Amino acid sequence: MIQVISLLLENKPGALMRVTGLLSARGYNIESLTVARTLDPTLSRMTIAVDVEPNLRRQLIKQMNRLINCLQAVDLTDGPAVTREMVLLRVRAPMESRTAILKEAEIFQARVVDSSLEGFAIEATGDSEKMDEFIDVMRSYGDIEVTRSGMVAVSLEAKKLRLSPPIPTGAEKSKDRNGVLNA
Repeated sequence: MIQVISLLLENKPGALMRVTGLLSARGYNIESLTVARTLDPTLSRMTIAVDVEPNLRRQLIKQMNRLINCLQAVDLTDGPAVTREMVLLRVRAPMESRTAILKEAEIFQARVVDSSLEGFAIEATGDSEKMDEFIDVMRSYGDIEVTRSGMVAVSLEAKKLRLSPPIPTGAEKSKDRNGVLNA
């Protein structure tokens, strides 16, 4: 079953590698992965869609929460969340079918981002199933080229994000209120 995981990571080199390494070491195939900086430039939000057995989902979230640079890993699969994917599609079609293509794009709330004598470049956003349908419809009009983004998701839970401070490693020492180094 496809599991949608949202991770909040420190925006540091190697963070993505640790997450993907954890998944590949356990033999999980990543179906989709997106990552970008948040409003705080020191943090990144990652959304992963991965095929995981239902009985192993909790364990995977716990393992991700223990990763270095991972501040929070949350399973969005069954909870209230909004998930979206973007499709950029180029359709080459004869002039006779152009009006029909534009009507279909309108039905899917897609927009034409480029037009040429050969056809259109169209952008559509929605859930994965809707994007699959859009691609199938456009395929019937002619030769298409498709690029899909990975899934992005946001939780609709009312919970506030609670982050604990990073745990200092053995090489790092703590300072007291006066800035004095504690050994």
